[in-house]
Amino acid sequence: MSHLPIELTFETMLGMTSFATHAVTPPDPPAASSEHEWLWLHDEVAELDADEVIRALGAAARMRARADALEARALARLHELRNGSRYVAEEAALELKLSRQAAQRRVERAVALVERLPRTLVAMADGEYEAYAASKIIDVTDNLTVEHAREVDARLDEQVRAGSFVPCDATQLRRAARRLVQQIDPDGQAMRARRARAGRRIELMPGEDTMSTLYLDLPAEVAATAYARIDRDARRLRNTGDTRTLDQLRADISAALLLGQPTGTRPSVGAMVYLHMPIGTALAMGDDGAELSGYGPIPGPIAREIATNPGSVWRTVLTDPGTGVPQDISRRRRPTQAMRELIAARDRECPYCHRPARRCDFDHLTDWHTSGETSARNGGAKCEYHHYLKDEPGWRLDYDPGTQTATIITPTGRFFTKRKWPIAKRRTEPAPGAAIPHQRQPTATATPDANAPPGSDDPPF
Repeated sequence: MSHLPIELTFETMLGMTSFATHAVTPPDPPAASSEHEWLWLHDEVAELDADEVIRALGAAARMRARADALEARALARLHELRNGSRYVAEEAALELKLSRQAAQRRVERAVALVERLPRTLVAMADGEYEAYAASKIIDVTDNLTVEHAREVDARLDEQVRAGSFVPCDATQLRRAARRLVQQIDPDGQAMRARRARAGRRIELMPGEDTMSTLYLDLPAEVAATAYARIDRDARRLRNTGDTRTLDQLRADISAALLLGQPTGTRPSVGAMVYLHMPIGTALAMGDDGAELSGYGPIPGPIAREIATNPGSVWRTVLTDPGTGVPQDISRRRRPTQAMRELIAARDRECPYCHRPARRCDFDHLTDWHTSGETSARNGGAKCEYHHYLKDEPGWRLDYDPGTQTATIITPTGRFFTKRKWPIAKRRTEPAPGAAIPHQRQPTATATPDANAPPGSDDPPF
């Protein structure tokens, strides 16, 4: 340590008072046997020398690995107690403060560690490697039988303990596990490949600064062929004078192909999802309050570019000036459809996750079979997952559309509350509702269903 603090003590002896000074040496860094004490260091870290800092980093890695092992065992136990319910991830996500998808991945990883890879789990508890490294072993052994997975687990553990490679190197772990899989189950390679191909998928991941990433998990030869075609077209355009970079060209060509547009032009899409925008932002009088459904807040100038795109759709949404909550929407179909559209504009997302409201179910907040009316004030958007969760024993989901407040109560009685901010800013003085425009669609307005009976108001589920 670089300096010694001075401690002042007040002493009283025989009616006489005196002050004495004592030099106090700061405590040494925690020993290996009590690494958890490192967690209590805060500003003291600034006084550590280089050797002590390296010790602190090692202690942090080992404690993180042990915490991952504890979490895995706890999640696997919860999965067992709930008899494998699909809602285990929801309950865990609320406590872990994760998205449901992230919690689901952790639950699956935990079950795999407990049931299929016990040696790997013990190594984590010993501080050898964290969940990230363990996940590589899980991925490689995912399509093996339990017996073969445990054999790979045991042999890999022997190699790690023999010092064959550094256990914290996730790439080495994956490669070593893959070689063991080929040795232990050579005949299962074709079956594993077919299973992996059956799991092909596409995933949309919202990013920052109005960007998102589209993941395509495809068979290797399909992905390679697709990339070769995209790269070829990008280089052709670049060689003919296009000023975009190759990365920009590849991205634009990919988007144009997916949208069915010419690959030589920049891809152009309209607001095919709800674009919420206050009138002031739409008229370039301000840049606040714009939000893209399923993504979140976006800058005013970007929102205006989307709104003025010829392919976008103009709709009118009237907003309560006191609360900023949408109250009405122009109708172009039968009332039930307009009601759905109003709720989609008002709620924006499922109150309990981030699925866009336009892709959610209509849910009666007061059940229809208990005399709950079918109306916007008694309706809300719920994704299919949370719509079913509402009826699960032990769960309770409440939503107040007026305050945009959602409450969820888990089977253990834990409360979690979430509130969305209103689209438009709250006004302090009464004023007429503001209209939120979207670009008009050039096609004719849809007409009501001629076969629908007048005043039809059947529950939509």
